[in-house]
Amino acid sequence: MVSLSRTTLAGVGFASAIALAGCGSDGGASANPSGGPEKLTYVAYGGSGQDAQANAFQKPYTAAHSNVTFNNTSPADIAQVKAQVLSWNVQWDVVAVAPAAAKQHCGRLFEKLSLPKLNPQDFASKGVGECYVGNFANATPFAYNADKYPDPSKAPKTIQDFFDTTKFPGKRGVITNLQNGILEYPLLADGVTPDKLYPLDVDHSLRKWATIRKDTLFAPNVGALEQAVGSGQVDMFLLPDSRLYPLLNDKKNIKIVWGQTVVSINALAVPKGTKHKATAQDFLQFLAQPEQAAKVAEIMGVQPVNHNAKPQLAGNAKLVSVEGQGAAAKPVVQDVDWYAAHWDEVTTKLNNWLVG
Repeated sequence: MVSLSRTTLAGVGFASAIALAGCGSDGGASANPSGGPEKLTYVAYGGSGQDAQANAFQKPYTAAHSNVTFNNTSPADIAQVKAQVLSWNVQWDVVAVAPAAAKQHCGRLFEKLSLPKLNPQDFASKGVGECYVGNFANATPFAYNADKYPDPSKAPKTIQDFFDTTKFPGKRGVITNLQNGILEYPLLADGVTPDKLYPLDVDHSLRKWATIRKDTLFAPNVGALEQAVGSGQVDMFLLPDSRLYPLLNDKKNIKIVWGQTVVSINALAVPKGTKHKATAQDFLQFLAQPEQAAKVAEIMGVQPVNHNAKPQLAGNAKLVSVEGQGAAAKPVVQDVDWYAAHWDEVTTKLNNWLVG
């Protein structure tokens, strides 16, 4: 099995060492020194993905810390984090966030973290930051409904086919989240090489989307697109591995096109002003350890960002993983630093185009 974090992504600058800045206000405080009961509100994107994280991260943490329980809610939304922080009414404790967004708002919307239990050498580049901890990496491959295109010789084979509605008629689906390749894939389809992607030409990307806009479902989140795929509303789609996995388990006739594939780190951060910072930090360090990192990879089909995690992929998890069936893929790893410098700007531009 190809190790994504050490081998595949090393060729595209994903596996260099990182530097952790331990500058949390409470230093290396252990979780909840008082030992009293605590409930952490964990916010992600719902559905099977959040259920998997509860099983891989939360249940074993509670088993080791019987005073700590979790309240799960969704969806994660940085605008909600901002509203809570600015109103001094922080209700969330651990929130799924793009590393770039956490970096851009580090110290303002998200707490700076002290992470003494994490060794920088154990993680992929950008796998851990000053204000976030990566919980896994997602591939968002191009896939299609094989009931719509049953003949493999006539089925789509490249990302260019996704944008060719003449040769391949049908409804497309994409997630508007910046982490899932909405800006990279149009450029790749137009021949931009991965080493020339950044800085992203956002206008070029949107012009390309305009050519198939009427044929495309722009889903607001992963759950919405997963549902659309499952119900047959879309014929081709750009959907993360973690959401392809349950669809395959449900016997959906999906085929993945392993070509140039966008890969991004998913992360968790702590909203600034939470009353449970020490415990939240300790929990983040716990879930980043090899055992938990491997377990979430096995039950979601994702890739660990901890080099020491050794997931045993099987069945459909292996089919959807860049470390399994997708080992021959050409991963295009998102540039966290570029996005961190432009996150709000690009988000606004994309949203304006979507409603325009």
